[in-house]
Amino acid sequence: MKTAPAGDCAAFEAEPLTRGGTPLPVWLAALDRQPPPALDLTGCRGLVVVAPHPDDETLGLGATIAHLVASGVDVRVVSASDGGAAGATPSDRTRLETIRRYELRRATSVLGVPPPVSLGLPDGRLTDHEDRIAESLAEILRGAAPGTRCAATWRGDGHPDHEAVGRAAAEACARTDVELLEYPVWMWHWAHPADPAVPWDRAHSVCLSGWALDRKRHAAHCFRSQLEPGAGGTAPVLPAFALQRLLAVGEVVFR
Repeated sequence: MKTAPAGDCAAFEAEPLTRGGTPLPVWLAALDRQPPPALDLTGCRGLVVVAPHPDDETLGLGATIAHLVASGVDVRVVSASDGGAAGATPSDRTRLETIRRYELRRATSVLGVPPPVSLGLPDGRLTDHEDRIAESLAEILRGAAPGTRCAATWRGDGHPDHEAVGRAAAEACARTDVELLEYPVWMWHWAHPADPAVPWDRAHSVCLSGWALDRKRHAAHCFRSQLEPGAGGTAPVLPAFALQRLLAVGEVVFR
């Protein structure tokens, strides 16, 4: 598969997480003023949620996952990597991968999902493995029940791994005639409500109960390795303000 250029990585690089990004009140005001149309999930018989790293499925779509599981829908989570790139040495990376696999199992248990599938690909280098991701996803989707959809990180999310997984999922869905839903994660940081880089015409919101949102919040806090300061007091991978924003904006998908 020919790899497309990264969509919005430059935009994310220009607005690193050390900066605040677009403030939550700006997003909430825009979403209240012009909410995206609601996503119709009545025909959804199953959902395969694809994440580049452990936690993306929860941060981007955790409440939707909890809602669908409670409604009797078969939801499965596939993690392309085990998220060890932040490790400074090979042993550090192995240790971090083990921790993040454990955190993902805890989070998916909170959401009510069976143990996730890990493709075990290298964190930070998923662009080099799009073909393999697409092939693995196509095999999973071929074995899924009729009416199953696939949700993956948006192809313009701004992180190379997120965009690579989105492109691979789009390819797998094209091969299997499965509907693709794309969920943003980092878009909420670097973009703004009128951003022309965001396909707002394809945006749909998911109507979620307070119970489902609470499940998402509890699941998100399972990822302690991402939320707590690192060795030597380094800043958390996911700052508190970024988590608060992701928990408060609701859930939006592009279709």
